[in-house]
Amino acid sequence: MSEKLQKVLARAGLGSRRKMETVIAEGRVSLDGKIVELGERVTQEQVIRVDGHVVKYQAAESVVCRILAYNKPEGEVCTRSDEEGRKTVFDRLPQLKGARWISIGRLDINTSGLLLFTTDGEFANKMMHPSQQIEREYAVRVFGDVTEAILNRLRTGVQLEDGEAKFLDIKEHGGEGINRWFHVVLTEGRTREVRRLWESQGLQVSRLMRVRYGNIILNNQLPQGGWQELSLKEVNYLRKLVNLPRETETKVRVDTNKVTNPQARIRRAVKKHNQHRKAGERRRVTRTRS
Repeated sequence: MSEKLQKVLARAGLGSRRKMETVIAEGRVSLDGKIVELGERVTQEQVIRVDGHVVKYQAAESVVCRILAYNKPEGEVCTRSDEEGRKTVFDRLPQLKGARWISIGRLDINTSGLLLFTTDGEFANKMMHPSQQIEREYAVRVFGDVTEAILNRLRTGVQLEDGEAKFLDIKEHGGEGINRWFHVVLTEGRTREVRRLWESQGLQVSRLMRVRYGNIILNNQLPQGGWQELSLKEVNYLRKLVNLPRETETKVRVDTNKVTNPQARIRRAVKKHNQHRKAGERRRVTRTRS
């Protein structure tokens, strides 16, 4: 059975169907060594390449939608590799066979908190599409004199260089003097949008952490650099948000006869990872000196 090529590429996590249509139209996709045009269909037996790189064909029924919640530390970048040698958010994720983790959106290097990953490219693309209007909540520490007039402007909308933006909700969460914490909610994922909104009012963001995506809340027992896999119920809540059919499979083990402490295991794994990384850095320094 054949499928539309752009649909297969989107499922592989390379981008939305519309974006894949553009990639095909630009002549960047080949089947069995021949450049194809928009409208081409593909079967599982054919070899797909995008920009010369082989793309694995995944039948829709073979894709199990798994989702991880990751507590991103500051200092990590949201790319699979970094030319400057910086740590990436993919470094500590569990390894997969026959699939790969796809990040649902990004957080900039100085932002921490909740970052979702999935194995389902179509789901990831739908989650990131602006039309879905999915709420993201951030805890933000602001340096400066925050007046009621400023808060009103941020709620009603201010003009940024890429268009008007606003917070759907702003709630004060403590702090002293000119260092105050707020929780803000928006439904877009524009680059540095939270920071730019505050900066438009002459204020400085000194800390920024995402604490919620939809109704998925960052577990306060999950250490920075730790992850946990969402339950089937949570997976299907998110799939329903973007009008995708329910997932029926899960890799999360349900053991009703044994009480476990996943947070403790995660903390041990993070500690072990950090120890290995530091040991590797010491070995590199020793080799350089010798």
